[in-house]
Amino acid sequence: MNIPARRRLLSLVLACLLTASGCALERSAPALSAFVPSEEDRLVVYTSHKEEVYQPIIKEFEERTGIWVELVPGGTNELLERLAEEKDRPKADVMFGGGVDSLEAYRDCFTPYFCQDWALLTPSMRSSDGLWTPFSALPVVLIYNTKLVPQGRLTAWQDLFSPAWQGRIAFCDPSISGSSFTGLVTLLRAVGGDVDDTLMAFAVSLDGRQLSSSGDVLTSVASGTDLVGITLEETALKRVAAGDDIALVYPADGTSCVPDGGAMVKNAPHPENAQLFLDFISGEDVQRRMEESFSRRPIRSVPDHSQALLPLSEISLVDYDISWASEHHNGVLMSWAFFLGGGEQP
Repeated sequence: MNIPARRRLLSLVLACLLTASGCALERSAPALSAFVPSEEDRLVVYTSHKEEVYQPIIKEFEERTGIWVELVPGGTNELLERLAEEKDRPKADVMFGGGVDSLEAYRDCFTPYFCQDWALLTPSMRSSDGLWTPFSALPVVLIYNTKLVPQGRLTAWQDLFSPAWQGRIAFCDPSISGSSFTGLVTLLRAVGGDVDDTLMAFAVSLDGRQLSSSGDVLTSVASGTDLVGITLEETALKRVAAGDDIALVYPADGTSCVPDGGAMVKNAPHPENAQLFLDFISGEDVQRRMEESFSRRPIRSVPDHSQALLPLSEISLVDYDISWASEHHNGVLMSWAFFLGGGEQP
């Protein structure tokens, strides 16, 4: 009997037991312990996605497969550090979320897997060695408060070094947020020059101040606490749609469109279920809903795609080197911590 069939049978038996006994659900709760799923029906997912993203996807995955998912949410780098600490005795099966540059930086924690529809994914969004499976394409954008900043005042990364914005830029700690790390490397690629010089100049623009959550960037700019900020297209569009006083800018000096993704943990306790999950998030059904449900860009061609977002062909893109970003991940963060005044000189 396959997993979905067993799950349906379980539901039917449980319903019959409750009906026959006439017991209320709360009185029957102790009996439910007998129906704890077996190991073959389990999956442990570490996720840095927000609930509005992961909840509908996990729910549908469980309903389709009968697999019971245990979720451990947290920041991208927080969870990656946890995976590194658990490397000898892994507890997770999948890391779901985080820019693939961050996943690459922790490649020793993962094992390659080419998802079922790998050949149908956009070539520029694929992992060459199957280390990670892309989930969505996420341009980095600049945002500003529409009540406090005139349109056209913020157009490019280079503008962030103006004294006009000093101490009023919302930026999340890149040692916590994977998307913030991607944003920082995007700034480095767009501005050019010596890496440490650029990092130091940007730290001065921030007045040594950064936020502890990527979501705080939107809130800080919308409230006027900060005038401008760095975030992802997806989160900016959601807040604009919600009526916040912000607008987004695709930097004229170029931005990045790095996919986020999922990866199977090396020596995962439930590898077959991990593979099913990676197949699911990159499959046509999930990708078809990417833009409408999540304000994200699909990583494969899907029928009836609304294409409401600005085409990537109309966005200036930098040459974002994922290999460079992953290889220099720790070095960039060490330099950044030093220039922010919170770390030792690298």
